[in-house]
Amino acid sequence: MGDANDNIVYDSGKGRLSDLWKKEDYWAIWLGFILLLTGMLIYFPMGDAATKAKIVKANATLTQESEKAPFKTIQWYKALDAKKRLKGTSSSIGKTIKKYTTKPKKWSGNPISAFYLSPEEAKVLSAKGEAKYKTAKAKEVALLASAQEAQKMAAAVSFQDKTLNTQAVSKIDAWRTLHAKVGKLKKKAKVKPYNLLPGLALFMAFLACFFGLGMHFMGEKFTAFAKGFAFVFAVAVVSYVASSNATMKHYGIGYAAWAIAFGMIVSNTIGTPKWVMPAVQTEYYIKTGLVLLGAEVLFSKVLSIGIPGIFVAWVVTPIVLISTYWFGQKVLKIESKTMNMTISADMSVCGVSAAIATASACRAKKEELTLAVGLSLIFTAIMMIAMPAIIKATGMPYILGGAWMGGTIDATGAVAAAGAFLSERALYVAATIKMIQNVLIGIIAFCVAIYFVAKEEAASGRKVGLMEIWNRFPKFVIGFIIASVLFSSIYASIGKDLAYVIIDHGAIRGLSKIGRGWFFCLAFVSIGLATNFRELKGYFKGGKPLILYVCGQSLNLVLTLTMAYIMFYLVFPEITAKI
Repeated sequence: MGDANDNIVYDSGKGRLSDLWKKEDYWAIWLGFILLLTGMLIYFPMGDAATKAKIVKANATLTQESEKAPFKTIQWYKALDAKKRLKGTSSSIGKTIKKYTTKPKKWSGNPISAFYLSPEEAKVLSAKGEAKYKTAKAKEVALLASAQEAQKMAAAVSFQDKTLNTQAVSKIDAWRTLHAKVGKLKKKAKVKPYNLLPGLALFMAFLACFFGLGMHFMGEKFTAFAKGFAFVFAVAVVSYVASSNATMKHYGIGYAAWAIAFGMIVSNTIGTPKWVMPAVQTEYYIKTGLVLLGAEVLFSKVLSIGIPGIFVAWVVTPIVLISTYWFGQKVLKIESKTMNMTISADMSVCGVSAAIATASACRAKKEELTLAVGLSLIFTAIMMIAMPAIIKATGMPYILGGAWMGGTIDATGAVAAAGAFLSERALYVAATIKMIQNVLIGIIAFCVAIYFVAKEEAASGRKVGLMEIWNRFPKFVIGFIIASVLFSSIYASIGKDLAYVIIDHGAIRGLSKIGRGWFFCLAFVSIGLATNFRELKGYFKGGKPLILYVCGQSLNLVLTLTMAYIMFYLVFPEITAKI
């Protein structure tokens, strides 16, 4: 745990058995797997015979329609919709979990509506939305009838007339576009009243006990932690409120930036109260979240993009990391090698997650980690808005643009948001490339540990051995890898359709992803509360960290775009055509 000014040191002991319940990294693993196991126990029974029968029926229709027509028919889309409605999160227990863990709602005028909406206000909003919904629904019915007639005409000649086929496809696409819009309008026409405060209070108590258990075994007082945790959680909630504002959502300013900002305001004005400090546990929260992230890195999704995605994520990233670190040492002559490495990994791999793992492996200072995270968040916000605009303005193919963003924008959430600005295919490619890149977190951390132990510290005259590499290696990465292997194996064994129900929209979206989002927010709040501008001032000397990040990211942008074009359009165009 240590003093706030200590280097970030993990598992510095000699591998004692007691480390399993006394060290932070191991508790991140235990807590992460408690949530994952809970999710499996809750959602896996929902893959029962009835669900399987519905999947078989929908798949039979999809196959039949695919063989009958050279395009996706109306019946094909309806069967697909039927499969998509099968979600573990739609069950009663899934809805209950969401009710007590939900984040503040979107708001525009009154921030109170982020927490509370009265029955009267819900009726007013529903009335406004209902008129638009009915109008759009009537248009959808008309478009569906037109599409059915066009498809019927194409079928009458056994789909041999290309002109009739084209007309049918055009009308079906128009219906699907409006159908998606009607689905969103339907939610606005059925606004329900809500009061999130009781649920948030219970969730706060649960998380205090959840993390407090580990704190107790690590030698800290549970009561002191719980008291401070209430403050940290409150700041996290306020951060979510700020990010859920309609304007902030439009500009992509997420909870991470607000969490750090609010924490820094407290720490640099009134000062973070001493009674809060026991709960300011940046690494504890984020490491637990990273173990959960492992369950989302599924091999089947990695393989869906194939070799092109692997080249973009696994070849470019190490080149950029090594080049940036070399540039920082040889050209910029940055004094702190640990700061140089942390910033280089943060920028080249996947932002905050890689920064935490790398800082642990090279034992960077707390202030150096904070600096790297701050730079990452600033550039992530800029890039997630600028890159989609550049891709659209230049007429770049959206698949290429998605691969470019997936390999360069740091945060996974920002990658998804940027991809969504372009198209569904761009979102899919961008998110998958980032997922492939996330696999490198553990590999990079391990390599950094070896490098700093075998070269940097050995060069200083310190005696090192293989055990030192193990002591330096971030143990929570093991949990990340095990979670990835476990869920990938389950996913492959049960098939993607059933996995969609009980894993994608069950154990992950219904529990793991919810927890990960909150844990990351708590970590960002902790970063802010533990950061003092006076401590960071010395690290900005000469603007070298900023120059390092800008130059490294510039190289990353050029190499990633080049590699993506070569792989997706020159070497493997057949894979691109199937996306």
